[in-house]
Amino acid sequence: MVYEPELTAAQNERLAVLLRNESDVAYTRRAKRIIAYLGLKPGMTVFDCGTGRGFYLKLVDEICPGCRLVGLDYDEHVLTFAHSHLAARGALLNRGDIHHLPYQDASFDAVILSEVLEHLADDAGALREIYRIMKPGAVLAVTVPHKHYSGWFDPLNRLAEGVFHRPIRKGAFAGIWANHLRLYLPDELRRLVGSAGFAVECVEEQTHYCFPGTQFIVYTIGKGLIEHNMLPAFMARSAHRFQGEANRGSRLNPFNWILGLFNAVDRLNDNPQRMAHVRTFVDIALRARKV
Repeated sequence: MVYEPELTAAQNERLAVLLRNESDVAYTRRAKRIIAYLGLKPGMTVFDCGTGRGFYLKLVDEICPGCRLVGLDYDEHVLTFAHSHLAARGALLNRGDIHHLPYQDASFDAVILSEVLEHLADDAGALREIYRIMKPGAVLAVTVPHKHYSGWFDPLNRLAEGVFHRPIRKGAFAGIWANHLRLYLPDELRRLVGSAGFAVECVEEQTHYCFPGTQFIVYTIGKGLIEHNMLPAFMARSAHRFQGEANRGSRLNPFNWILGLFNAVDRLNDNPQRMAHVRTFVDIALRARKV
């Protein structure tokens, strides 16, 4: 089932600018899907559960000014970063446990739950708690990593699982399995979300093609260079997720060459003939509603 995006041409253009620096094409695709799923309108209260550095809340505020932004994460380090970028936008950020959310019943119009469930020992319990704090009719946007993941994205783990029958879970080469207790299949995710009381409206598999080894290149090498301030300022501006607007597309910047190459490979995902024969994906995206 394919969900028709509720975004205007202007909103899509703005998303493209904000995501201009994104080298993980799977992230780009799921970010666009999440924003489309939410059906944003001014005045909505949007909760990003497992907000990390807060990039989804930035997208919400940019695409639909006037939403009330709320985020929660357990990691103090990433919340500090989120505060530095979202305080001026009026976001309310809390440190807390997803299984015991510090919010009243029926508090939120929309909830983002992106790349979170796979980390949780009790994913079903977490979904029941999220159901509690959502208003009747509120929308839930979920993404999780696909159990049948693309070898383009993480060839090392595909090799490890094929040869040794177990993934790499720790260290620099952990890839898609890093800090994850499980991966999902579409029907598994549908049943899990439905068992918490939600009406599932859409389940989609996303992103097969990407530059080989994207997971390692982006999250092991690239993220490390940025977080340790090892790049010249002009290059960092075109590699940092939060600075898409600052990247003017200069051909003198080698990171823009890399982004161009990654995006060229990604465009294969838009070819219906190619995708008709694909059986492996990076992500599953799901839209559900509290009934």
